[in-house]
Amino acid sequence: MVIWFIGMSGVGKTTLASALYSKLKPNTPHLVYLDGDEFREVFRNDADHTVEGRRKNAERISHMCRMLDRQNIHVIASVLSIFPEWQSWNRNTFSDYFEIFLDIPMETLKRRDVKGLYAGAASGKIKNVVGVDIEFPKPKAPDLTIDDLQQDEGVEACLSTIMKQIPSLD
Repeated sequence: MVIWFIGMSGVGKTTLASALYSKLKPNTPHLVYLDGDEFREVFRNDADHTVEGRRKNAERISHMCRMLDRQNIHVIASVLSIFPEWQSWNRNTFSDYFEIFLDIPMETLKRRDVKGLYAGAASGKIKNVVGVDIEFPKPKAPDLTIDDLQQDEGVEACLSTIMKQIPSLD
């Protein structure tokens, strides 16, 4: 199974995905966690943040997930994921795919702005920011959506919701 966290920068993908990984890993030894930003580092950041660079990284992550899935290794991935065709490819390719969309309003993201992306985009210092320069198409049919009201309840509450929805990882 591949559990795919999707959403714009600052929505909490890494926080929730890594918390889910920590919760599941003790009883699921054949589980790995892939983070989109860390994945870029593996390839020495050779894919930039343009649409084409993002496509290259998305393809790599999806193909890595396919390789692991074929070996019966479960994956939790936290990926910005702006390509509906790759989300569709994932759903049609993996043995089991569960998509979690973190739907947080832009106003909240700008207020959080942990990485300074949105402030940098507003000042013109950073280009190719998804949600500003690059469109973020909301996924059409995620298996689960978590919004800002749910996130306000805390990580444990979100994990409880996720755990009730995801299929068992045997």
